[in-house]
Amino acid sequence: MTTLAAWSFHDTQLILSCVLGLALIVILISALKLAPFLSILVGTFAAGFAAGLPLEAIASAFSKGAGALLGDVGIIIALGAMLGALMAESGAADRLVTTLLDHSTPRALPWMMALVAVIIGLPLFFEVGLVMMVPIIFVMARRSKQPILRIAIPALAGMTTLHALLPPHPGPLIAVSALHADLGITLGLGLIVALPAVVLAGPIYGSWLSRRMHVAEPEDLGKLFTSHDSQLAAPGFGVSLLTILLPALLMLGRTVARLALTPKTLAYETLDFLGEPLIALGLTVLFAIVALGWSRGMPRDRVGGILRKSLPPIAGLLLTIGAGGGLKQALVLAGISTTISKIAVGAHLPLLLLAWLIAVALRQATGSATVATTATAGIVAPVVTGLSAPHSSLMALAIGAGSVFFCQVNDAGFWMVREYFGLQLKQTVFVWSILQTIVSVVGLVLTLVLWNVLA
Repeated sequence: MTTLAAWSFHDTQLILSCVLGLALIVILISALKLAPFLSILVGTFAAGFAAGLPLEAIASAFSKGAGALLGDVGIIIALGAMLGALMAESGAADRLVTTLLDHSTPRALPWMMALVAVIIGLPLFFEVGLVMMVPIIFVMARRSKQPILRIAIPALAGMTTLHALLPPHPGPLIAVSALHADLGITLGLGLIVALPAVVLAGPIYGSWLSRRMHVAEPEDLGKLFTSHDSQLAAPGFGVSLLTILLPALLMLGRTVARLALTPKTLAYETLDFLGEPLIALGLTVLFAIVALGWSRGMPRDRVGGILRKSLPPIAGLLLTIGAGGGLKQALVLAGISTTISKIAVGAHLPLLLLAWLIAVALRQATGSATVATTATAGIVAPVVTGLSAPHSSLMALAIGAGSVFFCQVNDAGFWMVREYFGLQLKQTVFVWSILQTIVSVVGLVLTLVLWNVLA
């Protein structure tokens, strides 16, 4: 196992500073009602200062982390908002929902939403999948007269479970590479683990929570994603479905190219370019402008107005997500990953449970599933060289499951869910943090069972 230095006073200082920063953020948002962006900014400086970082280093880390995260997902969220507004105004979202409702019952709707999220989420990053699903969730909840949480939670569960456990998502791929696991075996075992996790965290938990927690549709985003130009006939189901699936198809093509084609060939380079999330979603927006707008007689100034009005409602969301990235970067700069690793490695636990716990601790400290997965895989890699192929894959899955345990205020997804669905801080914990905890614990239990079955 990787050799780590002995525990020091600085490690204790880092743990206490991390707790201080997170507690301060919660107090500022829940008790003082400050904006999340400002609260996270204050909490970041408090944590960094308590950890012994110079103030200029904290400011630099915050800017770097916020800029990196917004550069990674900010434009995707903006493009997703544009696409969602176009689908709503053109009637495409309404057409999809009508077709789904015609082939479903109120009791089956959560299960259908989970299935749709699994299909859409398989090739997509979570952030892309969420921005694609939000308009469908809003329209579905309004048309079916169901609580929005009963519709939203199965969709969230489907997307986050695949993001944590199944290649080609970045976390599982990193773990597979670091542990030299077999990609095909990891995918097969991942499906066995993921499907029960989706069921428990999605339709079952969503139905339970929606009966106990009432959440109203957020006004601004509700208007954005459920408005419909009644002067135009709704587009056909085929073009509506193609629009929502186009990013997934383009990104799936990229995955196939990386698995089956020779690098640097024309086919590989083309599919790799088209499957880049930013390119895939950008091309889809352009496709929607033509297919859902111009070609159906929608005036160009009307299309432009739809695109412009889609951006103001997400401004607060983008700032909050960026602040979460800044907090993560400051804690990473302070060295929290190494400190958490010392705690976990000194625990002398069974290997699979140890890997899961290291990932849990690193995710809590850094707010990043990718950081947690990468660091954990690096720590445990030296001791898994003699494992069988199935057991190496189960190690990768356990790390992925640990990386989504109880995601909280330093997690970008936490703020995306809070802002999109207009939740209070406590509500977001129940909707998002506990949902992900269910996925994480189910993932651990099933990997432990499979570990013993395959022994």
